[in-house]
Amino acid sequence: VVGGAERYAMELARNMADAAPTRLLTFGQRDSMEKIGNLEMRVVGSPHYVRGQRGNPFSAAILGEVLAADVVHCHQQHIVASSVSAALARATGRKVFVSDLGGGGWDISGYVSTDRWYHGHLHISEYSKKYFGHSSSPQAHVILGGVDVERFSPAPASQRTKDVLFVGRLLPHKGVNYLIDGLPNDMKLNIAGRPYHEEYFKYLCSRADGKQVQFHHNWDDDLLIEAYRTSLAIVLPSVFMDVYGNKSGVPELLGQTLLEGMACGIPAICANVASMPEIVIDGVDETAVAEAMAAGVLAEPRVLVARRMRETDHHAAECVHQRLEAGEVDLDEVLDRQVKFLLHRTHQHISTVGERRVDA
Repeated sequence: VVGGAERYAMELARNMADAAPTRLLTFGQRDSMEKIGNLEMRVVGSPHYVRGQRGNPFSAAILGEVLAADVVHCHQQHIVASSVSAALARATGRKVFVSDLGGGGWDISGYVSTDRWYHGHLHISEYSKKYFGHSSSPQAHVILGGVDVERFSPAPASQRTKDVLFVGRLLPHKGVNYLIDGLPNDMKLNIAGRPYHEEYFKYLCSRADGKQVQFHHNWDDDLLIEAYRTSLAIVLPSVFMDVYGNKSGVPELLGQTLLEGMACGIPAICANVASMPEIVIDGVDETAVAEAMAAGVLAEPRVLVARRMRETDHHAAECVHQRLEAGEVDLDEVLDRQVKFLLHRTHQHISTVGERRVDA
């Protein structure tokens, strides 16, 4: 699992497999077949990358998987694999849905709209639904994002440090440079994520010179969860305009790492852009970390929002965001919203014995 989009697709499919036979098709370096709980996961090795774009893989293996499914859910819209899957599903009478997770590449959707190729659009935030022009579309529905609260949960024995945590791909629109610039000298910052932009990574290293900044490129889930549990706060400073002057309308379509951090019992701090205000409620941060971080970061033209957190003997229920407490972003609730929408659009019971579903 590389980032929030991959984790979102993986966890949703894994939980979907408990409700209906589900198969996850993804791409990697080598072919493999794996069983994760009730989920079948097929990795297609060495796919063709359309125009060399790593986020736009394609393989003819998609065709057979679509034909073996009753319902197809694509986790990106503007890539060749999803357009081919949608066209084939439509032509053969299968239902096809899509969630846009922020990626994309060269595709026919860059020339003509493929919105109506899908029976429904399952958005992960209200911002996503509005940004893609689906506010009034009956085919669009917001299912939000989810966290596996059994894994991502506070640990009673954990000792909170004074370290601040960032988790995500190291790309310019993530705004990590502003986070480094705003880091107080007596505070440590752990940056967990792989660099995908060589020039930007070198720039981050130069900004971090002389500060307590550590980069971690290969943390597994165990190390990541421990970092969530013990950090002072999780920070996501994504921006509409990066340090190079490039603009992005979708710097975040959800903010998965904020949910994971709050589920593990730590406050969340984020830029007031895109979808993030939907999941982090502006308030008073009683740990004062927001004030300490904002002293530097707010020199830039943006506003940070911080969630008021409550702690009582490290009790989990006192540390989780109110939406987690209400069950709105628990994976089971997200799955329930997805299933209800699929049933509404397909007019059939998705849990029918023998039915197969593909998350592509």
